[in-house]
Amino acid sequence: MRALTKRELERQDFVDNEVFELIQRLAPSAKIKWDIEMIGKVRDSIFSAVSGKVGGLNERQFYP
Repeated sequence: MRALTKRELERQDFVDNEVFELIQRLAPSAKIKWDIEMIGKVRDSIFSAVSGKVGGLNERQFYP
């Protein structure tokens, strides 16, 4: 498996941070800590819901 590029790592960080922020906004009274497993589940659900509606978006583009 090849190493990710700096751009790909930045994209992963961006997506994970955005997902975590969304979770925090949706549950503002909850004290939710960073949990990459939870973030990954939400991220995968978002990709699944969006990928069929956005032409040409593949998983590698969304989350390398």
